Amino acid sequence: MEFIDVIRARTSAREFSDKDIEDEKITYVLECARLAPSWENKQCWRFIVVKNKETIEQIAKTSIINRWLRKSPVLIVACADPTESGTKNFIEYFTVDVSIALEQLILAATDLGLGSCWIAGFNEEKIKELLEVPKRIRVVALTPLGYPEMRKGITERFTQVVLKAKKRKTLDEIVHHEHW
Repeated sequence: MEFIDVIRARTSAREFSDKDIEDEKITYVLECARLAPSWENKQCWRFIVVKNKETIEQIAKTSIINRWLRKSPVLIVACADPTESGTKNFIEYFTVDVSIALEQLILAATDLGLGSCWIAGFNEEKIKELLEVPKRIRVVALTPLGYPEMRKGITERFTQVVLKAKKRKTLDEIVHHEHW
């Protein structure tokens, strides 16, 4: 796929088939994340790959809005060690570092035909407890990985209608030249 086609193809998948993801594909998307740029190249990100169905079920129960996660074949928990990043203009860059890496992971997954969904709504303390994440480490985001189902379930319909997930602003609405 051309890169812009990968970007256009990336959508938030919330329904997955029961098909297992090949380990090589998981390794590949993690390698793509590993190659992301970061603050002073400190690479603060850490990823927890969760395949255990019971653990995924427990994570899904930590937030009412994420109950659909229980059917995910794999869950990637993107974490950061803030001591391996920096702060500038009151922005803590560990969140940026992990976001760049996770987006590369998600785009790589899309290119392989895998579905994902960027998740920021979660209970960090509960997830840290379930996964035995050290206190200094922050959970930044989650994404399920799986082969997306083609049917449009209630979750997908809700997202499309309420959040207008497919509508994109034009370049004229978001780009300024030379000044605001």
